Amino acid sequence: MRPMNAILEPGMLVRHPGEPDWGLGQVQSVIGARITVNFTDAGKVVIDGTRIELMPVFSS
Repeated sequence: MRPMNAILEPGMLVRHPGEPDWGLGQVQSVIGARITVNFTDAGKVVIDGTRIELMPVFSS
């Protein structure tokens, strides 16, 4: 898992660095390197945490 993804927990807000059009996402679950995120404009997406480093959002 990439370093920033290690801090992710369900309920946290994130953005996908390669898909800005997906909007703000809320982490639904983190199981190993599989991170399920519900994005405003893309819906539920399963992210491979070994390949993508999500960007935590601490204030919207």
